[in-house]
Amino acid sequence: MYKNVLLFTGVFITITASSQNRAFEKYEQVIPGSSVKFEMVPVKAGSFIMGSKPSKQADEKPEHPVQLSAFWMGAKEVTHDEFALYLNDETYAENSDVDAISRPSRPYIEMTLGMGKEGGFPANSMKQRGAIMYCKWLYEKTGVFYRLPTEAEWEYACKAGSTTVYPFGNDSAQLKDYAWYAANSGDRYHKVGLKKPNAWGLYDMLGNVQEWVLDQYDANTYQEQQKNNIDPVRVPTSKHPLVVRGGDYNDAADMLRSANREQSDLIWNRRDPQIPKSKWWNADAPFVGFRLVCPLKQPTKEEAEQFFEKYLNL
Repeated sequence: MYKNVLLFTGVFITITASSQNRAFEKYEQVIPGSSVKFEMVPVKAGSFIMGSKPSKQADEKPEHPVQLSAFWMGAKEVTHDEFALYLNDETYAENSDVDAISRPSRPYIEMTLGMGKEGGFPANSMKQRGAIMYCKWLYEKTGVFYRLPTEAEWEYACKAGSTTVYPFGNDSAQLKDYAWYAANSGDRYHKVGLKKPNAWGLYDMLGNVQEWVLDQYDANTYQEQQKNNIDPVRVPTSKHPLVVRGGDYNDAADMLRSANREQSDLIWNRRDPQIPKSKWWNADAPFVGFRLVCPLKQPTKEEAEQFFEKYLNL
């Protein structure tokens, strides 16, 4: 069932435990206990046309207006350097039905498949659960509520005010300047931020690794969303399928269109020998990662806990 839910967007109150009322502008977040930091870019409240009229893909129709509250978005995809701080945090444990910890169990294979790890490569191969659990860990470390974007927020930020096939226009020949994809990637992902950003300063929104969003995938979402178009999200009621956006390093140009929608697939973890299969990792999906959103309006502690409980108990 399609729902409009509170996603803590509106008026910002805190960025760090010691910094109140930060201006709505670009900022850097240092992860406590480390020198690792990441950049967040402001995305103003506004409306846009979601979907694509000329597309042959039925799940991108109908085009419809969507109104969104303000948020910050990660300028780049979350990197291995950032994600590793969570994976290696031996102090972070709590009651859980998975390995009695709230960190992913160690994968049985090296998930990067030799494509690159430290030094700015995108974190990859985690399931949506792992990405959201990282957000929860980061919230507890920083006091700032981070989450995945909704599908609508992702497309709004990707289009960056454009109405063309790609954020930069309609000519796919320009993709090589903005994205790592089948034509130029060499069959591997690359360090984040090496290509040109879109008009709002966001890098690798297209290509490199696909990005998890919060929504359940449904081919008919947009038909229902026409009536629920303020900060919309299709809250998941099951683990599959979920939405990923942006295309990846193996995809052709058509898969990198701003409006293109993709769904998670169980074959992304077919090689996992564990019974039951891992809740944290997709052994066959090195092409999947994520980026962060920080809502302008921060939730209360109780609201944040409810949010994480909802998404981590699918």
